Amino acid sequence: MANEPSAGRRRVKATERKTKTHWARFVGQIDRRYPDAEKITLVTDNLNTNKAASRYETFPPREAKRIGDRFEFVHTPKPAIG
Repeated sequence: MANEPSAGRRRVKATERKTKTHWARFVGQIDRRYPDAEKITLVTDNLNTNKAASRYETFPPREAKRIGDRFEFVHTPKPAIG
């Protein structure tokens, strides 16, 4: 789910599994939703699919880099153990 609280919007996408491709395509959808934004901040969990490599496995290199340059990925902290 992508949430934009200040605008009262959210985007929900349900898939059978959480794959790298699913995540990268969802980020691509967010990218297309805000064509005029200079920077998009996306807070994500630390799931192994939420990495730059996912974009490069899904999109051509130039597109993967362009998308990555537009986003600021903020990963939630990993829980402390012990």
